Order: sequence, then C-alpha cells, then structure tokens
Amino acid sequence: MRAGLTLLLLAYVLSQFFRAFLAVLSGVLETDLGSTPDDLSAASGLWFLTFAAMQIPVGAALDRIGPRRTAAVLLLIGGGGGAVLFGLAASALHIKLAMALIGVGCAPVLMASYYIFARQFPPAQFATLAALMVGAGSVGNLIAAYPMAWAAESFGWRASLFGLASISIAVALGILALVRDPPPLEADTKGSLLDLLRMPALWLIFPMIFVSYAPAAAIRGLWIGPYLSDTFGLTTAQIGQATLIMGMAMILGALAYGPLDRLLGTRKWVVFGGSAACLAALLGLILLGPSGAALSIALCAAVGFFGISYPVVMAHGRSLIPPHLTGRGVTLLNLFSIGGAGVVQYASGPLHVAAGGGAAGYTMVFGFFAALLALGMVIYLFSSDKVG
Repeated sequence: MRAGLTLLLLAYVLSQFFRAFLAVLSGVLETDLGSTPDDLSAASGLWFLTFAAMQIPVGAALDRIGPRRTAAVLLLIGGGGGAVLFGLAASALHIKLAMALIGVGCAPVLMASYYIFARQFPPAQFATLAALMVGAGSVGNLIAAYPMAWAAESFGWRASLFGLASISIAVALGILALVRDPPPLEADTKGSLLDLLRMPALWLIFPMIFVSYAPAAAIRGLWIGPYLSDTFGLTTAQIGQATLIMGMAMILGALAYGPLDRLLGTRKWVVFGGSAACLAALLGLILLGPSGAALSIALCAAVGFFGISYPVVMAHGRSLIPPHLTGRGVTLLNLFSIGGAGVVQYASGPLHVAAGGGAAGYTMVFGFFAALLALGMVIYLFSSDKVG
C-alpha cells in the first residue's frame, strides 16, 4: 500500500503542476504563439472543466474496477498524450486542446488516493490524510513556479513539456504495477449518483466546495503572472519567485488545515473561518494591492494559505456519504470543487476584457472571486456540522 500511495502522490504532484504552470509561461507563449492572457485563461479553465467532467465516470470506475486501473490508464493517455500535444503546439488552440486532455489524465489521481483513505483508514483520519496528500502533492505547485521558469529559459518550453510527458508515462506505469485495490465490499453495493443528489445536507456543502478553492486556484494557476507583470513590470524570473511563494503558502495552508477539525471539534467553522480570511485577502488585493509588489505578493500568498480549505470541506462532505458510494461520493464533491475552479477561471478572462483590462480588469477579476466566495459562505452557514 505504501508504494502504491507514493506513486499516487507523484501523480498528484504532476496534477498540481499542470494546473499551475501556465502562469510562468504566459510571456514566452505570447511571444512564440501569440497566446494572450485570455487565451491562457480559457486553456486553464478547460483543464479544470474536463477534469470536473471526468469525475462522474471516474467515480463509477473507482467503485467498479478500483483505483489502480482507473488512475493508470487515464494518466497514461491524458497526462502523457496531452503533454506531448502541448510540446508540439503551434497555436493557442493547440494549447487549449492539450490542457483539456491533460485535465482528463489528472482527473482520477487524487480521488484514487481518497478512495483508498476512505475505504482502508478510520473516518476520523480522513481530513488529516487528505490534507497531507494535498500538502505534499502541492510540491507540484512549487515546481510549476521558479523551477519551471528556469527550465523554460534553459531548455525551452517545448523540451520541458516533452520531459513532463515522459515522467507522466513512467508514473502511470508505476501506478499500474504497484497500486493495490481495496478488497470488494461484502455489503449491499446498490446505489447511484442520484442517491447522493437526493441528500439535502450535501446541497448546503456543494456551494461552499464550488467556490472555496476557486480563488486560490485561479490566481496561482494564471492571474498572478499577468497581474504582477502588467501592474509592476516584473520579469518571468520574478513572477516565478512570486508564484513559488504563493505555492509554498498553499502547502503550508493545507498542512495547517489538516488536523484542525479534530483539534477544534468542528469542520464547519474551520472552513468558514479560513474562507473569511481568504475573503479579506481578496479585498486587500483590490484596495491595497496596487500600492506595491511586495504587498500584492503577500496578499496572493494569504489567498493561497487560507483558500486551501479543500481537504476539510471534502471531509465534511465525505462524512455524509454511505460506504458503498464512496467512489461516486468523493468524486461528486471533487466535481463541484474542480468544476467551480474551472467555471470561475473560464469566466474570469471575459470579465477582465469587459472591464477594459489593466488595473480595472484585475479589480473586476478579484472582485468576482470575492463575491462568489462570500455567497458560498452565506449558504454554508446553514449546513450542519459533523466530525468523525
């Protein structure tokens, strides 16, 4: 089990990398392919949307054929193939198609590990294990920052993508060889996605999980690069350093969130309090960010730290799901999380353009993130708390 989970962790490192690396390539892709920030916003959004769309079939596959083959096959075809297509890209359209395919490849890897946690570990440990996986896997966020900027400048972005394709294929084959599926359930396994959608308690959690991760994902995955470049004239290397700082904040945030539900005896208020701090950081970006690059980077880091409540929201939702629907349940929750990030990311580009770009455009984008987060928090207030 340990070797298999290690391979799934490496796959999740790749997933974190692929959702975030466009931020440091924005300049070179504009020069080489004519890709605008709005093109890259759409490409990043497609990664999240295809990732989200795959959660329903992935959930069924986890329950029926297990995490080993589900994760290995999709990562091999989607992750490896998508990275090759990206390396061969000749236009912004190719970038979008490649990111969509990579989203398919990354869709099962975290859920495969969550499925194993839910089936083979005590329920009270789920949030901590989920947070450890997110925190350790978020090393991919760091690699997608300054190291990716260095690799693109040293070897070229195409060669870097071909290298990533090779790594993705190797990890997929390792998962196929080393991951062990949990034993089949002996109890009645009848049930469907509709059974989950009929649970009123989950519908008070869905809006929160839809918006909680979106601001951190969108800013770290794309907007931090154009924002710092356009507002303060930072170079690719400096943007790489800034994204590295935000990525480290997200790792620390995930690790900090992990044990809080057990320490404080609540999941609901851990999520709500962290989201309130994230909302404050977003408002700070709007009101105070343009006054200095260092302050803006610090506020982006705060969004990353407090906006990574995902493991605790997942644990809150997971506590309501019957064992025989574990795969479909965790992937349904993840669909709302990643789908929310994708929709918000995809919508943010047109909003930036509609506001006229520049400072007004970034104010519109950050304000959009803040408004959605606040709405999700209001609905989440009516949810019932559950720990264990």
